Amino acid sequence: MTALLISGCAVLGLAIGSFLNVVIWRVPRDESVVSPPSACPQCGHAIRPRDNVPVLSWLLLRGKCRDCAAPVSSRYPLVEAGTAVLFAATAAWFGLSWELPAFLYLAAIAIALAMIDLDVHRLPDKIVLPSYAVGGVLLAAASLLNGDPGQLLRAAIGLASLWLLYFLLALIYPGGMGFGDVKLAGVLGLYLAWLGWAELLVGGFLGFVLGGVVGAALMAFKRAGRKSKIPFGPFMLAGAYAGIVLGQPIAGWYLGTLGL
Repeated sequence: MTALLISGCAVLGLAIGSFLNVVIWRVPRDESVVSPPSACPQCGHAIRPRDNVPVLSWLLLRGKCRDCAAPVSSRYPLVEAGTAVLFAATAAWFGLSWELPAFLYLAAIAIALAMIDLDVHRLPDKIVLPSYAVGGVLLAAASLLNGDPGQLLRAAIGLASLWLLYFLLALIYPGGMGFGDVKLAGVLGLYLAWLGWAELLVGGFLGFVLGGVVGAALMAFKRAGRKSKIPFGPFMLAGAYAGIVLGQPIAGWYLGTLGL
């Protein structure tokens, strides 16, 4: 059952990843993700269904448009494959559980938001704000079906606390923290605190650690300066995922060093 679940989620991830490529390109440009159908940006020919199979079509076409032979960015299959891997990893971590749909949704928006933030240094409200409702409903359903409604109160506290922390940082240092980050913080606080306090504390903290380490490395190799704007969303998301996986072990280790 586990192998079947992971495989099924990986296939679902490929399909979702194909759609996310559309989201990543069109949402920052305020374009519809439904119409018109995807087309080659060079020759304008609509992409045929047989040429829209995730990863496989790009490989068979050798990364070129069937009609005009214009190169097609390798980012498209990488997003599709990356989504499949993250979906499979999510299924392996949570198993067949009531919370799995909520965390698959988180995986999908994490891919989209990370790529958009890298591209245009924005975390679009069209993705972030609905995630409060979608994530909240899915996690609430999981809590009730798991017989643990107390998770909802903890999740609400996590949402408010991480949002408030980022809001204060944005007020204190507006050049280093955008309000898109503030809005995303609330979503991540919701998910992390639903899992536990350890996940919230570790996941929230590691976002700053990863951002600081990468920023310092970029400056050391002269790839960025002190005034360079580095998108923080990907580090927030990476920190959150590290918190999901490592929150309990890190918290246990830290408490052990204190003799608690």
